[in-house]
Amino acid sequence: MDRKEIKEELKTLLHLLKQEKHEDLAQYKSKMTGTSLTERRSQGVCWYPVTLEKTKFDTGERLLVKVSRSPEHKESHMFQSGKLVSFFSNAGSNDEGEENINGVINNVREHEMMITINGDDFPDWIHDGKLGVQLLFDENSYREMEKTLHFLIETKEDRINELIHILLGDTEAQFTENYPVEIPKLNNSQNKALNLVLNAKDVAIIHGPPGTGKTTTLVHAILHTLKYEKQLMVCAPSNAAVDLLVEKLSNEGVDVLRIGHPARVTEEILNTTLDARIAHHPSFKDLKFIRRQADEYRAMGKKFKRNFGPAEREQRKLMLSEAKKLKDEGDQLAFYISADILSKSQVIASTLVGANNQVLRGMHYKTVFIDEAAQALEPASWIPIIKADRVIFAGDHHQLPPTIKSQDAAKKGLEITLFEKAIKRNKADVMLLEQYRMNTSIMNFSSRIFYKNSLIANEHVANWKIFDEDLAVEFIDTAGCAYFEQVDSETFSSYNPEEALLLFKHLSNYLTDVEIIGKLADIQNIGIISPYKAQVARLQESFQIDGFITEEMMGKIAINTVDSFQGQERDIIYISLVRSNERGEIGFLSDTRRMNVAMTRARKKLVVIGDSATICRHPFYDKFLDYVNEIGAYKSAFELMY
Repeated sequence: MDRKEIKEELKTLLHLLKQEKHEDLAQYKSKMTGTSLTERRSQGVCWYPVTLEKTKFDTGERLLVKVSRSPEHKESHMFQSGKLVSFFSNAGSNDEGEENINGVINNVREHEMMITINGDDFPDWIHDGKLGVQLLFDENSYREMEKTLHFLIETKEDRINELIHILLGDTEAQFTENYPVEIPKLNNSQNKALNLVLNAKDVAIIHGPPGTGKTTTLVHAILHTLKYEKQLMVCAPSNAAVDLLVEKLSNEGVDVLRIGHPARVTEEILNTTLDARIAHHPSFKDLKFIRRQADEYRAMGKKFKRNFGPAEREQRKLMLSEAKKLKDEGDQLAFYISADILSKSQVIASTLVGANNQVLRGMHYKTVFIDEAAQALEPASWIPIIKADRVIFAGDHHQLPPTIKSQDAAKKGLEITLFEKAIKRNKADVMLLEQYRMNTSIMNFSSRIFYKNSLIANEHVANWKIFDEDLAVEFIDTAGCAYFEQVDSETFSSYNPEEALLLFKHLSNYLTDVEIIGKLADIQNIGIISPYKAQVARLQESFQIDGFITEEMMGKIAINTVDSFQGQERDIIYISLVRSNERGEIGFLSDTRRMNVAMTRARKKLVVIGDSATICRHPFYDKFLDYVNEIGAYKSAFELMY
């Protein structure tokens, strides 16, 4: 593929990104424009009213607000850590009023939310009551991605063009042949991946199927790279993925600087953020003193009334001039502190979009590592790459794809990630083969369908179960039970109330059996997953009121969608497939990558509940039904009815 063809591919990508932005904005507006607070609340984009629980400053001198909503408001919502929000008082319209202030969500639970406020002080109206929080549309990500694509289309820089031809064209990636490194605690495929990274001149790809120790391998690759490079960059599409790497690297004694809004960072690594590091810098006391003086001069200057005389006018001018002079001095000192911290950090860590943070403008790195690269839109992946000489990808394109709002843009190519393109167009990848998470019976179906039957279970997990006679995999078939799916009238999401009740009946019976054997204490945690939000809501509701599970076990159970369990694992996983109809329509279930994620969260036991008559028309589920019959894991729901 020549430069002209690559340029056309990038232009098409830019067009698809604009299409995605248009659809994302349209969906946002449909939820916000011309709707009442009650309607927005039901749409999951607004909490109103909320109660102010507390206000405080974090370690980086940022303003924090904790709010709660009444337990009677049980609507599902779209608030997540890192999302931009508007915090308002008695604002019944959708327009941004002068009183509104913006912020970023630190964390959110069912009825509580912690927000970092963008401002220097809490607003006067914060204690007046009638408070609310609603989501804002974040245009910054699209702006940074579009800017990067324009740069790639027009750039004349030699090294960037070389990387473009390697990742998008037919130029082969180059490798050196250094003496191989072997770390005893890594297995053969992990050591092979480590050496691939160390020998790569342009690109290396660590393909990490579920439970194969991708993060461990990546951390060792970063540690070894730091022996030859003073500083490097580490990125991922989500804040959670970045924070995990920051935590792992910090535990290894690496000096990591986490770039990004402190609200988007977990509490455990807050001390690695630029704000926190600035607050603990030796020169910070001087900076605070200068800024306080500037504020005092500004305040004194503004006290003069409009009808003052020449002497007072001159006095005011001097005070405001001194305030400006001190502000400039403070800005210079703040720049020095930031530059000092940046220069001394071994690893700069950020999200993909955060790699273009203003404090990083003009910086260049020998190497950039991108984790969870198979979940990133291609335009976002390029943002840190254009700051580096080589790129190391880690991820798995058989797990969760990027979230895309425009299905048309997805089908036309936006869903294909740079990770996928690179793994297909280059011989620069190593797949990790030994997994440390799950029983062999849980692993084998995923290995057969997605990984060419090449995964092996580590000896410590290969045969582990809750108890010796237990089945590691069960499929509970509801065919013939008339447990037909229903559709939520507001969200149009599918749910299946009878299937939800059946799930809890099975779980209750199973836990009773485990208790009789005396193994209940061995169960650390249980995950209940459904691809459908309406079913998740139904399961959560049944979990609270139906009394199937003892109070002791309730604290060990988490119920959520597939996406929420990405990167996690549980001793036991239950999956409710929901779909049951005479037409054989399975909709969202056809995204087999999501089912791969769901099934591979389980360590010791996997229970899947669904209607074989509905799902069998899809090749993936037809093969799954063959597999459960092959290993003796098939059961009919009728067995639980009597």
